[in-house]
Amino acid sequence: MRDSPDRFRIADKLLFMPDLLNYFLTGVMKTEYTIASTGAILDASTRNYAWDMLDKFGIPKSIFTPLAQPATEVGPLSKQVLGDVGDIKAKVVHAAAHDTASAVIAVPAKGDSFVYISSGTWSLMGTELKQPIISADSFKYDFTNEGGINGTIRFLKNIMGMWLKEESKRQWAREGREFTHDELSDAALASKPLQSIINPDDGIFSPPGDMPGRIREYCKKTGQHVPETEGEIVRCIFDSLALRYRWTVNCIDELMGHKAPFINIVGGGTKETYLCQFCADACDRPVYAGPTEATAIGNLVSQLIAAGELKDIPEARHMIRNSFEIIEYHPKDTSIWDEGYARFLKLL
Repeated sequence: MRDSPDRFRIADKLLFMPDLLNYFLTGVMKTEYTIASTGAILDASTRNYAWDMLDKFGIPKSIFTPLAQPATEVGPLSKQVLGDVGDIKAKVVHAAAHDTASAVIAVPAKGDSFVYISSGTWSLMGTELKQPIISADSFKYDFTNEGGINGTIRFLKNIMGMWLKEESKRQWAREGREFTHDELSDAALASKPLQSIINPDDGIFSPPGDMPGRIREYCKKTGQHVPETEGEIVRCIFDSLALRYRWTVNCIDELMGHKAPFINIVGGGTKETYLCQFCADACDRPVYAGPTEATAIGNLVSQLIAAGELKDIPEARHMIRNSFEIIEYHPKDTSIWDEGYARFLKLL
């Protein structure tokens, strides 16, 4: 806006991508709450637009459309769309448009006190709250208050995830060495634990490229054993992510004032069974892993609630627990993780 002020003079409405697709289908302009909450335009406490802040930036109110909650109806298909697809009685529904918001809907937790990890390229780790936590400590620990279904708050932190392993695998392929994910995970399990640790969120690991080389250089600079084999590299990644999860869940416990009894992991990262076990070991609490396709399932749940087929989120989560395999991991060998965590803290 600072560099191109004329854009607001020609703009009529602002729509996030999911809302734009809904508009194309129905002709209705609304802004879904969960996706809007990630755009730095809402007040987390009121769940409405932060008008005072937007005014200070000179952003006109006229470009914003009414907010809509997930699991509510957008409208019927427009006449133009019906002309293309035929006279079908479909209605368009607001899903939780942010992918993590849909994934959190599908967390098969029992009760309200739980910590989740939406595990994929990134690890989104947090808890579900009725009210936001806005404090000096939440700012210091870099947590965000994003929108969830039924006006809940996804209080979470973005953490590095399977990107580290995926980019390492790509680098080895570029060097002519092809491995399956299972082969790399098995090699990691066969490697000595906790001999090399990185801070996964260090900016050096964000860009694509030679991830194994960067991990070796990081370990060399911090005076640690330099991992050489593929198994040692992946073991370093798994151990470091598990320790980062421990740091994050400790922050959540502190900010909430009580210890979360367990951790639910959903998403593609649940396929990394060794990492799930390391998470349980490092965090010293049970881990429940599954379902894998949590975002798609959460999207379906929003539609089922809107259609009256499901009563509410507790009923939906009960259904998910009984419909998908949920693997339990219980902590063991926790003492070695205490020593590793002490070394990890020195890297932050």
